[in-house]
Amino acid sequence: MNHSAALSAETGVRLRSYAWDDPMIAANAAATMSGLKFLRSVAEGSVPPPPLMNTLDVRLESVEAGTVVFGFTPAEYHYNPIGSVHGGVSSSLLDSAAGCAVHSLLPLGTAYTSIDLSVRFLAPIRVDTGPVQCTGTVRHLGSRVAMAEAALTSRSGKLLATATSSCLLFAVPGDRERAERS
Repeated sequence: MNHSAALSAETGVRLRSYAWDDPMIAANAAATMSGLKFLRSVAEGSVPPPPLMNTLDVRLESVEAGTVVFGFTPAEYHYNPIGSVHGGVSSSLLDSAAGCAVHSLLPLGTAYTSIDLSVRFLAPIRVDTGPVQCTGTVRHLGSRVAMAEAALTSRSGKLLATATSSCLLFAVPGDRERAERS
């Protein structure tokens, strides 16, 4: 990721900039491989991450069939008005981990979308919390619906937030044929 930050000595205003790749590069790559192969390609850097990962400064740290781990280091730009990481940041991370865990089990030509996400915030996350990890694990994979859980923890193992998610599975017309032509 390409990030830079600056602090104006005169005003105390913080500035942040970052870059991202064309999101269609990853979307087109996803249409040509299994979910596990695609996510591993993102984790190793041969496929660019979706722009949201750069916006939030999140890393895909590991991918196994049915389990993914994301990481991020809390920063001030994640904060809400009461001085802690905004619940939407945690929710995005939990949703991504649960959804990608499901994605890791999907064959070429099968896609998913979240049906629901139930989040429980258990402890505040602040800059002094240090790096955190979010692990998503599939609990059920049916032919039409999958269910996954995600847990957001500090590096010391403290549980910060949890979520459960249901995902709808569906065939993507044309993906298999497109991959065979590639």
